[in-house]
Amino acid sequence: MKSLEELRKIKERALERRKLAGEGAKSRITVAMGTCGIAAGARDTMKAVLNEIEKRQIADVVVTQTGCMGLCEYEPMVTIKIGEADEVTYGKIDAARIPTLIEKHLLGGEPVAEWQVQTAK
Repeated sequence: MKSLEELRKIKERALERRKLAGEGAKSRITVAMGTCGIAAGARDTMKAVLNEIEKRQIADVVVTQTGCMGLCEYEPMVTIKIGEADEVTYGKIDAARIPTLIEKHLLGGEPVAEWQVQTAK
C-alpha cells in the first residue's frame, strides 16, 4: 500500500533526524500521528517539518512523532520544546504553516499565539 510505505519513509526520516541530533539537541518538534491526525493531514505536516529542517540545515533539533493527543478537533497538532522552556502545543498546523512556525518559534524563540492550543499539564 502506498500510504503505509509513505508512513514508513516519514518514520525513517524522523528517526534519522533523531539520530543526527542525538543528545546535543536543544529543541524537539513532535507531530501527532494518531489516526485522527493522519486523517487531518499530519503526514504532510511531518513531511513539511522534515523538509524545512533540512532546507535550513538546522542540526540541533529532534523531530519525533506521537499518537493521538486527545484533541482531535485541533489536528494536525505539533508541539515545540526549546531547551528548558515550556512545551508549546499548536493546533491545525498544516504544511503551509510550518515555515512560519520554524522561523518564528524554533529559530526566533517567539511562540505563535494564534495557533496555540491550551492543554492540561
